[in-house]
Amino acid sequence: SGKRTAVIGCGASGLAAIKVCLEDGMEPICFEKNHDIGGLWRFEESKKNGATVYRSTHVNTSKEMMSYSDFPQPKEFPNYMHNSYVLKYYRMYAERFGLLKHIQFHTEVLSCDYAEDYSQTGNWELKVKNTKTGEERSEIFNAVMVAVGHHAVPNFPVSDFPGSDKFKGSITHSTDYRDFKGYEDKNVVVVGMGNSGADIAIELSWHCDKVFLSTRKGSWVFSRVSHCGYPLDWGFITRYHVLRNSILPESYTRGELETALNSRIDHANYGIKPDHGPLNQHPLITDALPDRILNGAVTMKPNLQRFKENSVVFVDGTEEKVDVVVFATGYVFSFPFLKDSLINVSRCTSSDVYKGMWPLSQKHNTLALIGHVQALATVNPLAEMQSRWATRIFRGLLCLSKLPTNEVMKQTVADHANLMKKNYYTSQRHTIEVEHIPYMDFLATQIGCKPNLLRLFFTDFPLAKKMFYEFCTGYQYRLVGPGKWAGAREAIMTQRERMLYPLKCLPQNQQSKKGGVFSYLFVAAIAVLVRLLIYTVSC
Repeated sequence: SGKRTAVIGCGASGLAAIKVCLEDGMEPICFEKNHDIGGLWRFEESKKNGATVYRSTHVNTSKEMMSYSDFPQPKEFPNYMHNSYVLKYYRMYAERFGLLKHIQFHTEVLSCDYAEDYSQTGNWELKVKNTKTGEERSEIFNAVMVAVGHHAVPNFPVSDFPGSDKFKGSITHSTDYRDFKGYEDKNVVVVGMGNSGADIAIELSWHCDKVFLSTRKGSWVFSRVSHCGYPLDWGFITRYHVLRNSILPESYTRGELETALNSRIDHANYGIKPDHGPLNQHPLITDALPDRILNGAVTMKPNLQRFKENSVVFVDGTEEKVDVVVFATGYVFSFPFLKDSLINVSRCTSSDVYKGMWPLSQKHNTLALIGHVQALATVNPLAEMQSRWATRIFRGLLCLSKLPTNEVMKQTVADHANLMKKNYYTSQRHTIEVEHIPYMDFLATQIGCKPNLLRLFFTDFPLAKKMFYEFCTGYQYRLVGPGKWAGAREAIMTQRERMLYPLKCLPQNQQSKKGGVFSYLFVAAIAVLVRLLIYTVSC
């Protein structure tokens, strides 16, 4: 206990890391090169170090899924929050748990290297710089939590397209986009059909003469507004959904999902149907894009081929006169303060990092990456759980669940890389994909806070039913074990009410729906039968 721990970055992951360190009796010192908390969720008019949201950015994950495990968001907050609400929530979190006094702003980490006595102690030496005064200094820490995220360095492949040096218009990256001002009445090409590219194209389509959205592979379009008008993750990121998908053949669940998505937008008719399935890439979540395409406000185009002085040519041979090209082509991983020998991050292959956290090159496992994973849900609860596992490893509390041997970890990393190649098309972002609930359950097992749903079925059925059918929020991992929170059950039982609160206008006389026990038992029975069948065949 009392280990001096450096936390690098105070965005969503860094704040969680500081809080968990304090919770576990450690001494966190957080270094943030900018002037405030929030990371990429802190909107700023001017260019800043690292990514920033644009003025109109709203989250694609609902507020309950975004909540830290012992700090539910206010019921008054909208489900899909504007970036200003996200930052407000982070401020509330930082103030509630006294995190700000542990953060040194305007402090850039220049290097993080083994201390002289690392082989004996596992200590690290950090060289940091005050960005206001230029003063540099070195400090020694017992452990390090790297929480800089993976949206720091833009992926800006302009050089891949001939003629860009002769183009007389403007070429920019989405990280520099703030709003539509300056784009009015222009012809714009947005390159990249991810969430940022789609959002920017939609916004610009209200103000520009023409907007073209260029896509290389197409994309499956998910709607934010799901069944009964609930957020998408309400019925998608659930234990029921995970169990059902583990029972049914993958070909069936894929076909079922494709049919559901095509019932809203026939992707083939729109010319955006990918060769891969809906879950073989990070999803595009938008309700507005199909409407803007139908209106002619956004015109879909295939991949960019080359630039001319006043126009661009696409791979299908069509040419359009344009004034601005915006590359919404994502980011590349970067840890400039770490040696390549510690973390070898290449463009389209996995890092040598166990479970997204532990570099294999370490001898003592006193440095962990926090938030360097990507799931359909948000990073907040994931980073918090990673931090809870990391601090216990740092403190040596997991005598029965220490990290595996280096050979086992290497094999696990290789197996994960092969799984990513099988499940996703080749892209650096797809090397760090995790399935939200299985990954959270894995972390919870290491920590000792995984709830026993079968036991709860017999001892607290209303709670078990909520946990099984509704979205798997972080509160579930505060019910038992280390870090148990007395308010966890109440938070789970009231999450639907917090979700519905900002939606209601007129009073409604709704009677509560009965049932749910039979379907719960039916799915559980099918799961048991399938497991028994698999066991019998294997024997």
